[in-house]
Amino acid sequence: MAGDAAAMDRAMKLCEETLANDPENAEALAWHGSGLIFLGGQTMRAGDYAKGTPSIARGLREMDDAVAKAPDQIGVLIPRGATLLEYSRYDPSPERARSELEKALGDYEKVLALQKSDLQSRPVHARGELLSGLAEGSFRAGDSAKARSYMERLVQDTAGSPYASRAQHFLTAPVRPKQLDWHCLGCHVVGTAQ
Repeated sequence: MAGDAAAMDRAMKLCEETLANDPENAEALAWHGSGLIFLGGQTMRAGDYAKGTPSIARGLREMDDAVAKAPDQIGVLIPRGATLLEYSRYDPSPERARSELEKALGDYEKVLALQKSDLQSRPVHARGELLSGLAEGSFRAGDSAKARSYMERLVQDTAGSPYASRAQHFLTAPVRPKQLDWHCLGCHVVGTAQ
C-alpha cells in the first residue's frame, strides 16, 4: 500500500492462498478486504468506476465478515479499523463515511480495551498508532474532548517519540488546525498497530 505494487500483489496472493486452505481465517480475510479497498480506490482514481466500486464493496464486506468471525482478534480489528479510518475520508457519501469512521473508532477502542493490561509493554509504534488513530478519529467525529484525552495519553504513553511530539504540538498550538491528517509514522500507509 506504500507504492510497491509487486509486494501488494504478493500480499493479496498470500491472503487468497491462505483463505483457499482455511476459509475461516479471519485475519487473512480482513487483510484481503483491506487490499481490495486499496486496489479499488486506485482503480477508481484511474477513472474505472465500474471495476473499482465492486472491489471496494467486496472489501468492506470481507472486513465485516472477518470481524463477525473473530470479534476479539486484534489482528482482525486493526486492519479493518485502520482501513476504515483512512477510507472514511474519501467515501463520497457523508452518511457512509460517518458510519465507517464510527466503526473504525469502535475497532480501535476495542483493541485498546483488549490491550489494557499490557499496553505499556507493547512497542512504541503499536501504542502510538493506536492512540493516534483514536485521537484523529475522535477529532474527525467531532468529539474534541475525547480527542484531547487521547492526545494527552500519547504525550504520556509514548514520551520522547514522534507520536508524543505530534500530540504535544497540537495540544500547545496557539491556533489548532481544523483537521488532522495523522498518517502512520512507521512503515505502513494504512497505520496498523500490531
